[in-house]
Amino acid sequence: MEDKWNLFQKFLITENANISISDFLLNSLVVVILSLLLSYTYRKCGRSLSNRKGFAANFILLAFTTMLIITIVKSSLALSLGLVGALSIVRFRAAIKEPEELAYLFIAIALGLGLGANQTLIVLVAFVILMLILWGGFFFSSKHKTQNLYISLSSDNIDNFKIEDLNNLIAKHFGDFRLKRYDSQNNFLELAYLVELKNTKSIQHFQDDLKVSSWDFHLGILDQEI
Repeated sequence: MEDKWNLFQKFLITENANISISDFLLNSLVVVILSLLLSYTYRKCGRSLSNRKGFAANFILLAFTTMLIITIVKSSLALSLGLVGALSIVRFRAAIKEPEELAYLFIAIALGLGLGANQTLIVLVAFVILMLILWGGFFFSSKHKTQNLYISLSSDNIDNFKIEDLNNLIAKHFGDFRLKRYDSQNNFLELAYLVELKNTKSIQHFQDDLKVSSWDFHLGILDQEI
């Protein structure tokens, strides 16, 4: 019984992992390159209305950190158990607004997991297939021609105003839209929308419809850098 206990203790002992520096540097270079390609793909092919450029900047940090953790703990059961305990205390919370953002985060984590486990060839093959899928959907979709804009509307004549009517008017001329600000004070109303522009002519048509309405809105348009 004592021999079995000693054997079990040796099994749990944290051993010095024989991590090859050359393999680690190679995987680090690969994860950086793939993360940059993933960030570029998300900025160009993503359909999220949020700031894709700022969100994509996190991919390289997430993928590299995941690869580093897996590289350290993969050869030690004790370190693996310690990692589970640490993760049960630390909560990871990210401002995920759309499912597409979560999907790209999982891709970045998968890159780190695969390269941390020295499955470089599998990761490269899977990444190439994934890029073909994403870019293929991008080129065969009309959404790549869109542009995200901020539309601000202000008026001091809101007696007959209904936000449902304005939403229907925006949906008529633009693609996806999201109300970002609604500020009403006395008889003054100010709104801000994040909209998806498919055709620049839509702005003129939207402005023409606003002129014939009784709301007397002042229109302002600002490009959102993505």
